[in-house]
Amino acid sequence: MKISFSPEDEQFREEIATWLKENLKGEFEQLRHRGGPGDEHMFPEERKVWEQHMAKAGWTCPGWPEEHGGRGLSINQQVIFHEEYARVGGPGHMGHIGEGLAGPTIIAFGTEEQKKRFLPGIVDGTEYWCQGYSEPSAGSDLANVKTKAVLDEGLAGEKAQWKISGQKVWTSLAHESDWCFVIARTEPGSQGHKGLSFLLVPMDQPNIEVRPIEQLTGTSEFNEVFFDDAVTDADNIVGKPGEGWKIAMALLGFERGVSTLGQQMHFQNELDEVIKAAQESGAAEDPAIRQRIADAWMGLRIMRYNSLRMLSGPQDGSLQKEAMIYKLYWATWHSDLGKLAMDVRGAESEILPEGPYELDRLQSMYLFTRSDTIYGGTNEIQRNIIAERALGMPKEPKGR
Repeated sequence: MKISFSPEDEQFREEIATWLKENLKGEFEQLRHRGGPGDEHMFPEERKVWEQHMAKAGWTCPGWPEEHGGRGLSINQQVIFHEEYARVGGPGHMGHIGEGLAGPTIIAFGTEEQKKRFLPGIVDGTEYWCQGYSEPSAGSDLANVKTKAVLDEGLAGEKAQWKISGQKVWTSLAHESDWCFVIARTEPGSQGHKGLSFLLVPMDQPNIEVRPIEQLTGTSEFNEVFFDDAVTDADNIVGKPGEGWKIAMALLGFERGVSTLGQQMHFQNELDEVIKAAQESGAAEDPAIRQRIADAWMGLRIMRYNSLRMLSGPQDGSLQKEAMIYKLYWATWHSDLGKLAMDVRGAESEILPEGPYELDRLQSMYLFTRSDTIYGGTNEIQRNIIAERALGMPKEPKGR
């Protein structure tokens, strides 16, 4: 699919590009190109201030319907917004989990009361979210969730509450978040996809402990989260009890939405940095390196066209076939880019002068890309999903 932009779209491009140029400066200048994957630990408070600044001008959640605080932008205009934001070096969104995942899910499945309660804080940049999916024994196999939630009706006059016990892991920005959407087992004895519910849980309570996990990069933007009879009001459940799997899968469909184009512009910025490093080191004279750079450029274009195919379908959280291949493709491509970054830098990329060690941008990117083919569903699991759900192949018989 090829998106063609109308004169009105190009006028919109000029509007957002001009606003970004005029506002991403001064106190916000230091935020350019910061806060992306592998760099999310940088300037968290300053990035929150930036998002609140954007909110005042109406530039947060631009693709949301106007009745929920967004701008109701067309798909074309959302593409333009994300492209121009990444082109100017807009910082990683502290609120991207709320804007891209929690918000669209609440809009699609939440009650009117939930929409009134939770959407304004996401739009204003005053409430931040994290995702309570993965567990030590339920990563790619999400249906193996062990975290439990029990409805406590309370005494007369008291509000009914869910009590949640269990552990989540790899929870990005949990230490910066006000709320967490949690997949928990609410039907005793249930297994697999059945008996799960989708709960909205406040993080600021004594029964929740957040423990940072230090990565290869020396940073710790994701965490372990322990729930020890943590509570949330009974009406903070999205959908009905037992519908958690359906809602969780719809949320993953939103994850593969228009924001993927912003991710690709971030990848383009990284590729540009790799090309610059190759020119400075002389590696660009090597025909094999030039071929790998060309392959990376072509791969990024393929990624873009596949995203445009995804966006040509319904934006209701359903997983189209094009969406099923996206994570496998970008994870493998980005991992290869990390290797290329180190190869164009040569042996010096493996040497740091003295402790405490400070990684440069390409070194940090390389180390972070080692995780790309694992988090969000391993490459092996992604291939199974493609085979079974996109191609309709039967599951492998047990015992083989």
